[in-house]
Amino acid sequence: MHLHYSGMSQTDAEALRAGAPDAYGNRAETAISDGDGIPCRVCLGYVEKGEPYLILAYRPFPALQPYAETGPVFIHSRACTPHDRAHGMPERVRNTASQMILRGYGADDRIVYGTGSVVGADQVETRARAILADPGVAYVHMRSATNNCFTLRIDRGQATRG
Repeated sequence: MHLHYSGMSQTDAEALRAGAPDAYGNRAETAISDGDGIPCRVCLGYVEKGEPYLILAYRPFPALQPYAETGPVFIHSRACTPHDRAHGMPERVRNTASQMILRGYGADDRIVYGTGSVVGADQVETRARAILADPGVAYVHMRSATNNCFTLRIDRGQATRG
């Protein structure tokens, strides 16, 4: 099974950069990166030292409901190119020493019980494939195990021909 990885949508990011309220109704805060691992949830890379970024509450679900988790995220304050979902796991994620939470969600955007796992970066692809093998799982979210920040979404995908 080929996996597709995607971050925050460009539409959501553009609205937030233009001043739209975050998931809690607040305007995003602006900060300057110290170069110490500020991950952008759009391009799925890092915000370089000296670059401005936004801090905001993000809920990657279409509607409020009990399973629609919200957490803090960072995004570049300038436009950046979204991660190409067909290009595999982002290098930033592949090379992290952090633990990640993987959790499957059904087509109704609710947690599929029994799918949650805490894994290292070297286990993400294997565990994501196992979760997505369940026909009741529509997609997987990856979150930081330490801060509960939304990291990215993983979907089933078709291999691209090159």
